[in-house]
Amino acid sequence: MNSENLFGECKKIIPGGVNSPVRAFGGVGGTPFFTRRADGCLIKTEDGKTLIDFVCSWGPAIFGHNNARIKNAIMNALENGTSFGTPCARELEMARLITSMVPCAEMVRMTNSGTESTMSAVRLARGFTKRDKIVKFSGCYHGHVDSLLVMAGSGAITFGTPNSAGIPNDFARLTIVLPFNDLQSLENCFKAQGSEIAAVILEPFPANVGLILPKKNYLEKLRMLCSEYGVVLIFDEVITGFRLSSGGAQKLLGITPDLCALGKIIGGGLPVGAFAGKREIMEHLSPSGDVYQAGTLSGNPLAMAAGAEALKMLKELNPYAELKSKADFIVSALKGAAKEKGIALQVPQAESLYSVFFNDEEVSNYDIAMRSSTKLYAKFFNKCLEGGVYIAPSAFEVSFMSLAHSKEYLERAAEVMVGALKSL
Repeated sequence: MNSENLFGECKKIIPGGVNSPVRAFGGVGGTPFFTRRADGCLIKTEDGKTLIDFVCSWGPAIFGHNNARIKNAIMNALENGTSFGTPCARELEMARLITSMVPCAEMVRMTNSGTESTMSAVRLARGFTKRDKIVKFSGCYHGHVDSLLVMAGSGAITFGTPNSAGIPNDFARLTIVLPFNDLQSLENCFKAQGSEIAAVILEPFPANVGLILPKKNYLEKLRMLCSEYGVVLIFDEVITGFRLSSGGAQKLLGITPDLCALGKIIGGGLPVGAFAGKREIMEHLSPSGDVYQAGTLSGNPLAMAAGAEALKMLKELNPYAELKSKADFIVSALKGAAKEKGIALQVPQAESLYSVFFNDEEVSNYDIAMRSSTKLYAKFFNKCLEGGVYIAPSAFEVSFMSLAHSKEYLERAAEVMVGALKSL
């Protein structure tokens, strides 16, 4: 069956026809394609098309799809079984790799997803501090955790309202939502409620509303305030962890949080999550402490094998300069074409992450991001797809670069993307 037929059949028995909403192409129109196979930087669809992929499984495929070393690691692990429900040596190997690479990671606990990691980190922070309130930021997404899936109310220091049906208002009342990059609202919040706040959680580079770059000294001030008020600082590095540097955004920035959430790359393409941090906090986790967290498949031997191989390859290859150079090439082409065409375009970039906003203003927070033209993005997306280039099917997601994007494919993709911009 082709993608259209498959999507029609899926909608009969899967809500919306997809198992994660962005895959439905609701923000760009049309029918989502179904993937038959992926190798390197290429996706082959059920319709016989080959696409140059800049979504990279939403981040994990930093070496490209179907990497031989990672695949071999999985195959070797598979010889011994798929799941044990007991500790295995591969969990120790993964823990040693993470704690050797991530600055805040003195101890680590594996989970099955990024959502589990952020949820568990917040619970741990509350248990450690004996406080209830959490601060998050507009535009930062931390998985579908009830207390974190909220949006900002009016004013700088307000309690959030649920961003989804099914979340009780009482959950959201314990979540304070602040505008990102607004130093004054941050200081006011801590002055008014600092002694009641258990944790601040944020993406150091918000990358779920497009890409937003932190203003100079903003994160440094946040770190200082958290230390002053005894608040646990949690970096959600599910996207940025091992993507921006071998130690994530915290190593790149030189700012060490108390806890961090990890995912994506540490599974080598298999489902995975982890949270890590200071020993004095992590030891409050059960069975050492009184904060309960568990998972039947946490530390799954196949995911540990794939993730450990990915981290070892990152240590060996140190590919970050090359990845950034590849992203630089695409970003430069997009900016040049937009300037030549006279289109208001913002292309923020952090190492090998970048996004496209059709906006005449630099995007420094959620509100500005929301003023970007989704109609222009949808046209741009579909022109790229027609030309064989797959970018994020939403105006508010990021694009990823992989080592598998060769010069040939980058040049071909740039030609398609420039043509798409000039056609608008």
